[in-house]
Amino acid sequence: MAEQAGFPSTKNQEGKADLGKTAPTGDHVPDPKNLQDLTQYVQTLLQQMQDKFQVMSDQILSRIDEMGHRIDDLEKNITELMTQAGVDEAEK
Repeated sequence: MAEQAGFPSTKNQEGKADLGKTAPTGDHVPDPKNLQDLTQYVQTLLQQMQDKFQVMSDQILSRIDEMGHRIDDLEKNITELMTQAGVDEAEK
């Protein structure tokens, strides 16, 4: 299961699966020794994922807003060109 999440999974001397020593970002992650450490590890990992998701979401929304402004400007320019060319709105 740890391998599916992108973490190497090995067995320690007690036969328990280690979650891995290296996070996907390359940071050293201590081996969780007890439930409290594991809980903290998972919470930290989820927070990092949420932060990355929020950054990407903000970037996507910013790009959508920018594209909307560009479309509005394009529509305005087309309307101005049509007016200059003498094309009536009803002829569209």
